[in-house]
Amino acid sequence: MKRAGPEDPVRHQSSIMEMLDISPSGAGLYPQIVQRMLSAADVIGMPNDIQMILARPKNEIIVHFPVLMDDGEHRMYTGYRIQHNDALGPFKGGMRFAPLMSQSDLGGLAMLMMLKCALLRLPFGGAAGGVVCDPRVLSRDELMGVVRRYASSIAHHIGPDYDIPGPDVGADSQVMAWFADTAAQITPDRNRQGMRGIVTGKPIEIGGANGRDIATGTGFIHMLRDILPDFNKKIHGLRFSVCGFGKMGSQVARILTAEGAVMVGVLDNQGGILTDAGIEPEAVAERMRSNGNLSGLAGTKAVNEEMFFREPVDLLLLAAGEQIMSHQRAEWVGASIVAEIAHAPWTADSDDILFQRGIEVLPSVLCNAGAVVGSFLEWTQNRTFIPWTTAQFDKEIEQAMVLATRRMKLARMRFECDWRTAAYAAALEHLGRVYELRGVFP
Repeated sequence: MKRAGPEDPVRHQSSIMEMLDISPSGAGLYPQIVQRMLSAADVIGMPNDIQMILARPKNEIIVHFPVLMDDGEHRMYTGYRIQHNDALGPFKGGMRFAPLMSQSDLGGLAMLMMLKCALLRLPFGGAAGGVVCDPRVLSRDELMGVVRRYASSIAHHIGPDYDIPGPDVGADSQVMAWFADTAAQITPDRNRQGMRGIVTGKPIEIGGANGRDIATGTGFIHMLRDILPDFNKKIHGLRFSVCGFGKMGSQVARILTAEGAVMVGVLDNQGGILTDAGIEPEAVAERMRSNGNLSGLAGTKAVNEEMFFREPVDLLLLAAGEQIMSHQRAEWVGASIVAEIAHAPWTADSDDILFQRGIEVLPSVLCNAGAVVGSFLEWTQNRTFIPWTTAQFDKEIEQAMVLATRRMKLARMRFECDWRTAAYAAALEHLGRVYELRGVFP
């Protein structure tokens, strides 16, 4: 197993990044994702000019707007929309409302979405955006004001044929409903019905799709079911632990447990718990609702993060956010397989350490891709006005995820590389072929 590339891949990547004025040591996700993308591009022999095009976002939009708060005062907010690449189709990507957000992080997420859609062969490009705010301290009316002002500020940069935002951190179906309604209200009447498809992740009553809310979990299970035989494992009896028990982590834990896997550990930002007997996901969720943390859950023992990561489980799920797998945590990992449910939960150092230790890392570009498949299905439903049944929806997600998994597996065999490089390589081969056919204007 190797990380293949040209004779001196590090020098080659640095040369391209220098030409684009991207610092390899820069803060945020963007330089981290660029370096791994360029490494995979070297593996497939992608021309330098296409590598440079794919390394830079096409558009970076920053908006500032006031919102009237409950106390009668106005507060200024900053919003972003990074539109990375649209060679495959309209921009597509998450929209988050979170206190810790940077242009660099969103740039990295937009690039990941480009790669994700290419790996899945979806007719979308990559984008990401959101507003720097903390929804937890905002009233319902204040959050609605933030969402609506953000929507009106970027409305002329998005649309169902150009850029289709979806939900990310801090954005639920209600947020997407407010956003869609705002965009519709400032659209001329003759085009208003078409604006239903301007976002995905909406409530079913206004164009959402059955199954979209659990698409991340169902997509992951379909992928896992296809890839586990490569490790001589199966879901039934699989011992797993979860780092981060929010929306995505709890969703995947419930589905895995329902299929016979055993959850033996959970870690949140206040500490962890372990037990050999197995933990019911609903019991964890109830404990966190009532107590605010995991401590004291019957039948479990409290552990620190080192003890949690050292536990020798079959599968460790990383579902707590970006760059949570530090150098130190990578040294501790006792799992044989790590699955990235969250977006880019790795750092360059931790990725190298896990690779050197022989731990299999299933990348987020595939693990959480069920969500964008679900968004694509919702988008097509909005365009055709023909709803998907739950069974049809799940079957489409299964087919897309299994085919993408097999593309990754084939690339890994062809290039004798790690899973992340293989997934990126399979995506970049598709993008490279598209640029070969289309050419570069002018």
